[in-house]
Amino acid sequence: MSMQDHDRTEQGMTSLAVTRHLDGSSRPDWDRVAEETPVALVFNGISHAVMMATPLDLEWLAVGFALSEGIVARRAEIFDIESDFVCGGAEVRLEIAQPAFLALKDRRRSLAGRTGCGVCGIESLAMLDLSPEPIAGPAGPVSADPAAIARAAAELPAHQRLMQATGCAHAAAWCGRDGGVRMAFEDVGRHNALDKLIGWLALEGMDPADGFVFMSSRASYELARKCARTGIPLLATISAPTSLAVDIARRAGVALASFCRRTGFVEYTA
Repeated sequence: MSMQDHDRTEQGMTSLAVTRHLDGSSRPDWDRVAEETPVALVFNGISHAVMMATPLDLEWLAVGFALSEGIVARRAEIFDIESDFVCGGAEVRLEIAQPAFLALKDRRRSLAGRTGCGVCGIESLAMLDLSPEPIAGPAGPVSADPAAIARAAAELPAHQRLMQATGCAHAAAWCGRDGGVRMAFEDVGRHNALDKLIGWLALEGMDPADGFVFMSSRASYELARKCARTGIPLLATISAPTSLAVDIARRAGVALASFCRRTGFVEYTA
């Protein structure tokens, strides 16, 4: 299995010539813009989804997507992974266990994954499955610790280099139970950032029960469901949740905390 280096340089953005207007005057300038590119996810030689994503950490993205979308049930079902940049985008190829691949073929649909949508590409409401999978562990969600949430909120900005440079990226951070940020991933799509984090957890052999996810975005239904599917007990977000995110979190046993700041938060599943 080939793995890319987790580079924290100027990757993921490009510089463009712009005209800056301020206080009635104009001047030529340069601006850094977050990159967004099509990323094809190929399972056992069959293209399954094309996601619009920031072209960083793509192998983590593919592994996280496979786990959070139920294509594979565990890391051990992924045998190999390779990624290449091709004309017009990128391609990540995964070799998965035959039973998982056969199940994927049975329910395969053509996805056109957009940066703000977790269900794009389905053809009817009948194809939409919103049933959450209860997370393993004690019944009922855990309770968010105020001190841990405050620490995560304080530490996250230091891990948002792409956001600070471009103003155009979401972050998904893995925090220890004390709230300390252990790792963070950025992407123009919030669900892509979470999939990158989930992929990293799996490839590093981390136990999802040993911490929580802190995200710079709102809490949408697909984030709650991805956390439930991969055994993450707590999802904390800076912005508001949707009603469906709250519903899925409650039914799945995922604790959901939103409007997270150093000074407090709102808990929706306690």
